[in-house]
Amino acid sequence: MSKHDHPHDHDHGHDHDHHHHDHGHSHSDKGLNAVLEERIAAKQTGGGPEPVITPEADLEDSGSRALTDALKSSFFIVKALMVVLVLVFLGSGFFTVPGNERAIILRFGRPVGNGADQLKGPGAHWSFPSPIDEVVRIPIGEAQTVTSTAGWFAVTPEQEAANQLPDPMPSLNPAADGYTLTADANIIHVRATLTYRITDPLAYALNFVNTRAVLQNTLNNAIAYASARHTADQAVRLDVLGFRERVLARVRELIDAHGLGVAIDQADVRAIPPRYIAGAFEEVLRAELDRRKAISDAQAYSNRVITAAGGEADAVLNKGREDRTRMIAEINADAEAFKNQLPYYRQNQRLFMARLQTERLQNILTNVDEKTFLPTRGDGKRELRLNIGRDLTPAAQPENPEQQGNR
Repeated sequence: MSKHDHPHDHDHGHDHDHHHHDHGHSHSDKGLNAVLEERIAAKQTGGGPEPVITPEADLEDSGSRALTDALKSSFFIVKALMVVLVLVFLGSGFFTVPGNERAIILRFGRPVGNGADQLKGPGAHWSFPSPIDEVVRIPIGEAQTVTSTAGWFAVTPEQEAANQLPDPMPSLNPAADGYTLTADANIIHVRATLTYRITDPLAYALNFVNTRAVLQNTLNNAIAYASARHTADQAVRLDVLGFRERVLARVRELIDAHGLGVAIDQADVRAIPPRYIAGAFEEVLRAELDRRKAISDAQAYSNRVITAAGGEADAVLNKGREDRTRMIAEINADAEAFKNQLPYYRQNQRLFMARLQTERLQNILTNVDEKTFLPTRGDGKRELRLNIGRDLTPAAQPENPEQQGNR
């Protein structure tokens, strides 16, 4: 009996140790809930003796429960935090477009919407945050500028900010200085600033990745194009306005050809000779100004002389016309008078001659102080007798009426 009981106790102890070992292993892998479920199942099925729970196992069960509760709390906090982050992520997609801008939403690089719907007007809008969507803002209400310095000499950013020019070099440095070639195989420096407005936001934003850079290259092309069709003198001093207009015409042509969606407001184009020969150009300019002044003065003098001569000629012509008119009138009057007297002459010539002579003598002798009449003698001759002693000088006039009365 003792032998039989000993193996039984040995097996029981062995089973207990083995079960205790499995319990620890199950507890470490499955946790407290799994161990309890196994125990309950084993008790219900009656598959074996109920395992013995030691104090160490109770301590491990308490730690497992605390750990489980902590994990549950952590998972809840993480879930809540993830929900908040998702809401913040989606809420960051709201944006506002002001009145002087338009916006386009790019979803993975493609515009959202079709046609005019692609353009977002003023107001609040929503899009997926980056990197799903990208909002491209287009300033349409403000003027923008682009400057071309491809044909200009080298200037540092500090000098550009202070609007200062560097000292001229003794010669051109092609590695640093920009320039353009003219039609007469000379070189000049050209700088242009273009002010433009966006008229087609969709074309401006979608046709090119960087429309501003394309516009600057267009301005560079226009400067080279205009320089090749003008001489250096024309671009610098003789036809400055024509050079500027050719640059602008070329820019507008390329804008329309490429569909940039902009319109030019104004432009400033400046062309100067190479700085190391600027003195020679200034002397030529002064000589040209002196020549123009001399020509202008000579032209003014010529105009004055021609005007004065023209006035004198008009005066002579007018006097001649007046004399001619008066003479013709007098001749016509005399002819009319003789024509009226012709019938009387034909009736009695002697009587007509005597009457005519009497009228003329009457006109002649009207204001004469002394008259002498020579009658005709019978032989047809006249006798003139003169008193030599008589004073023929005019009598002295009295100084005043009183003296005349006394005399």
